[in-house]
Parts: sequence; structure tokens; C-alpha cells
Amino acid sequence: MIADDHPLLRSGIAAVLSADARFMIVAEANDGATAIEQYQRFRPDVTLMDLQMPGLNGVDATTAIRAVNPDARIIILTTFGGDVQVARGLRAGACGYMLKNMARTELSDYIHAVYTGQRALPPQVASSLINNFQHDALSKREIEVLRFVADGNSNQRVGEHLGLSEDTIKAHMKTILQKLNARDRTHAVTIALRRGYWEH
Repeated sequence: MIADDHPLLRSGIAAVLSADARFMIVAEANDGATAIEQYQRFRPDVTLMDLQMPGLNGVDATTAIRAVNPDARIIILTTFGGDVQVARGLRAGACGYMLKNMARTELSDYIHAVYTGQRALPPQVASSLINNFQHDALSKREIEVLRFVADGNSNQRVGEHLGLSEDTIKAHMKTILQKLNARDRTHAVTIALRRGYWEH
């Protein structure tokens, strides 16, 4: 099954896979809720799940499908290799992660590898995970602070929004800069976005 909200991408993947005798497309979905319904109806061997879809996102749809069938083989499909998003997808039970710019030949082999029970990550995604895994993850509060900073708020205004003192926000920012190895606030926001701490 291919779950992606872009019809052109779905038909492109379907065309590539249809040319390979090992595959048959049994279902397609354009959002997370439909993906869950189609999964229950067709029980595909492998599901390609877009990360960002309208309504229910790919991570939540993956969690729901895995609740129905803990052995479901789901590959997260994304344009984005941020390690936080990767970790979230894998925690939800995805067996693999595929970047949408993957070459046609790699696509078929990768899906087949997951079908045979292998858990595999494309090298660029794996290196992102490994490189950032040793860094401390941001806490929920730190992400909250950084999101307010990303909207252009000063420490004082962030404090007002969150009911915290300006000094507490400064302390949070210091920790955030250290954890992300960032030069300044703007650099911290850029790194957090790239790593997928929140969706653009």
C-alpha cells in the first residue's frame, strides 16, 4: 500500500513497483485515516507511509496500524531526514525509513529487504541518527521555549507566554545552545528545524 497525499508521487512509485514482478499495489491512501482503513481492508505485506499528510500524520497512522497488527511492515516515506522525526517513526513501529529522492532501483530493493524482515535505514538517515544520538535530546519545555523564540519573541516575552521568569528562559536557552551545539538563537532554531523537533 502507498499512503501519500501527493497523487503524482503515488502514481510514480506505483509505476516503478508495477514494473517489478515481486510487487503488486493493493491499495492507495491520501491521508492517515484512509491509510488505516485501507490497511484493515487489504492487509498489505508492506506499507509505504508518508510522514506529513493532512489530518492524521504518518507517525500516528503507523501507531494505529501497529495496534491492529503488531507485525505490520511499514516504511516511513519522507523528503526529510531529520533524526528526531526518524526516531519518532521508528518508535511508532516503522521497520524502515525511505527518502523520496531515493533512486528507482534502490526503491524496489529496499522495500523487498523490509518485506524479508530486515530493518534498514538509508545511509544518509542512519548517519544523521548516529551523529545526533549522542547529543542530549531537547526536553518538551526546551522545545516549547525554542518554538516561541522561532516566532521572534524575546526571552521576556517567552517568559510571559509560559508563566516563567526571564532568568529561567535565559537558563533554558543556554542549555538549548549547548545541547544543539549552536552559536546563537537563530542557529539553534535552524538546527532544531533540520533535525525535525517540530514540523515546518
